[in-house]
Amino acid sequence: MIEDIQVHDTYLNALRLEAVRTTDLRSLLQLAASWLASAEGGLGFLLKVAGFLVALWGMYFVARVLRRAVSRGLSRVPNLSRLLQRFIVNAVYWATFVLGVLVVLGAFGVNVTPLFAIFGGLSFILGFAMQDTLGNLASGLMIMIMKPFDTGDYIEVGGASGFVDEMSVVSTQIRTFDNQIIIVPNSKIWGDVITNVSVSPERRVDLVFGIGYSDSAEHAIEVLKGLVAVHAKCLESPAPEIFVGQLGDSSVNIYCRPWTKSEDYWTVYWDLTGQAKERFDQEGISIPFPQRDVHLIQGENAGSIVATT
Repeated sequence: MIEDIQVHDTYLNALRLEAVRTTDLRSLLQLAASWLASAEGGLGFLLKVAGFLVALWGMYFVARVLRRAVSRGLSRVPNLSRLLQRFIVNAVYWATFVLGVLVVLGAFGVNVTPLFAIFGGLSFILGFAMQDTLGNLASGLMIMIMKPFDTGDYIEVGGASGFVDEMSVVSTQIRTFDNQIIIVPNSKIWGDVITNVSVSPERRVDLVFGIGYSDSAEHAIEVLKGLVAVHAKCLESPAPEIFVGQLGDSSVNIYCRPWTKSEDYWTVYWDLTGQAKERFDQEGISIPFPQRDVHLIQGENAGSIVATT
C-alpha cells in the first residue's frame, strides 16, 4: 500500500517539475522553435498552406482554360444567342472552380461530406425564401433559350425601352437613349409583350406631314419623293410609299414611308422631318397649326364675342 502511494507521489512530483520547466521562458522559446522547425509542426503546416494555395491557383487556371475552350466551341454553334453562350460559359467556369476546391480540400484530408449536407439544407431553405428570385431565374433561362432578343438589340418591354446592355439569370440591364440604366426583372420581361425593334435588318420609317387644304397635295408628294430619293440612307428596295393618307380637321395628311437599315432609323426620321420643313417653306407649302377665329356679332347681341376654331 505504501509503495503504491510512493509511486503516485513520484508521478505528481514529476508533473510539477515538468510544469515548472515548461513555464521557463527560454524553455518555451525552445519548444516553439522546435515546433516551427519540425515537419509535423509549423513547417508542415506552412507547407500544407502553400500546397493548398498552389492547388487553388491551379484550379483557377484550369477553370479559365476550360472557359475559353467552351466559349470557342459555343461560338461555332449556330442560332445560339450571346446571352445563352455567356451563361453557359460562366456556369462551366464556376462549376469547375467549386468542384476543384472541393477536390483540393479532400486531397488535403478535409472531410467534405458535411459540406454537401450543409449545401443541400441551405438550398432547400433558400428555395422557399427566394421564390421570386427563382421565378426570375426560370424566366431568364427561357429568354436565353427562346432568344426573343440579344445583347445590343433595341427592345420595348415592361414599360421600358432601350438597348440591351447585358443580362443575368435574374435581371436585364437596358440603356436608354439618354444613357440611363434600367434594371428589369426577367419575370416581368417574360410575362409581358416584348417588342424587338432591332431583330430585322431593315425598318420602315413612318412620317406624316400635314399641309393646308389650299395647297397642292401632288406638289407636296413630289417634294417628299425628291427628298427621299437623294437621301443616302433611304433604300431603293423596298420602294418608298408617299401618298395622301388622311383628310384631317385642319390639314391634308401626307404619309411618307421610306425604308432604311435598322441602325439608321432615327437618322432618317430626323433628317427627313427637318428637310421637309425647309423645302415646304421654300416651295410655299403651308403647314397648318391650331388657330382660333374670333367673330364679333353686332345688333341685339352687340358686344358679345363668339370664338370658333
